[in-house]
Amino acid sequence: MKITAAVTRSTGGPFELEDLEIAEPNAGEIRVRIVATGICLSDIGARDGHVPIPHPIVLGHEGAGVVEALGPGVEGLAVGDHVLLNRATCGDCEWCDAGQSGLCSRTDRLILGGVRADGTSGLARDGETVYGQFFGQSSFATHALTRARNATRLDPDLDLALAPAFGCGVLTGAGTVLTNMRPAPGDSIAVFGVGGVGIAALMAARAAGCSTIIAVDRHRSRLDLAEELGATHTLEPGDEPVERAVRGIVRGGVKFSVEATGVPAVVRAAVESLRRGGECALLGVGPATQEITFNQMRIALQGLTVRGCPTGLSEPNLLVPRLIGLFRDGRFPIDKIVTRFAFDDIDRAVDAAVGGTAIKPILVHGR
Repeated sequence: MKITAAVTRSTGGPFELEDLEIAEPNAGEIRVRIVATGICLSDIGARDGHVPIPHPIVLGHEGAGVVEALGPGVEGLAVGDHVLLNRATCGDCEWCDAGQSGLCSRTDRLILGGVRADGTSGLARDGETVYGQFFGQSSFATHALTRARNATRLDPDLDLALAPAFGCGVLTGAGTVLTNMRPAPGDSIAVFGVGGVGIAALMAARAAGCSTIIAVDRHRSRLDLAEELGATHTLEPGDEPVERAVRGIVRGGVKFSVEATGVPAVVRAAVESLRRGGECALLGVGPATQEITFNQMRIALQGLTVRGCPTGLSEPNLLVPRLIGLFRDGRFPIDKIVTRFAFDDIDRAVDAAVGGTAIKPILVHGR
């Protein structure tokens, strides 16, 4: 079957629209007609070599669409179902069995290896292998192959052009707050970097009832939106250290902080902004070789927790419906962060994401 995909042929190379052939779904897989897909900074980081991937490859990992074909043994989904695609997990390691698929022990191979379980990519151009399965989907395309277990069925009345906004980045930010931190009403939190991941964490904090929500970003437009979506205070990096400014708002520091930039100096500020017994979630990532130093004595003696939360350490099939419910109730206005682009306008959408003018760009087919 012929499809169109945005192919990346080299590290840092452009997205090139190409006609490819897509294979039939294997056992446990489905083929999905992609209606829309989000652009996440992880896609851009992969393009730019922050993680090892094979080339040529189709990126994209926040796809939403309609199931067109089922592989052998697929249960729980039917042709015509609307689905949101999530990151690939194996389903049978100790972490998946424990309901913590965000820690799946086979994640690296499944999301970065470029191939399916049988070693094939499922994509080709005139006999040339084009790698796929980025995060288990490669949704910068008109169609995608994915494991059925990594697709969340959606109500058919949810706009599929909005659905990608509930994908990886938003799951990571909101899941970190709602599933892991679980703030109580009246708690304090600071969010460093209010792009897609950070703004989701901020909205989740508001939904949870946090009384002090501090947004930190270098883009004034993002801070203005953060105020609209629930931030009680906003900070732009300046002459005064950010952690000192945070402590000027909340005496002793905040109970929680979320770091969504991956910039070493910002990561340290997020940790330094904590009160005694506070918790910082590191969600932003830089190059795979990047290392960051902290003051060990402060972390040890003040009982601080610094942790990672891949995909918010949440189960998509549980969290996505919860977030959609909050959205319908007006408590998680995810539509306010979305900017839609035609699929063939992918370069402009990527530039908007990198430049900070679009928080959650979504590529829509047929526009």
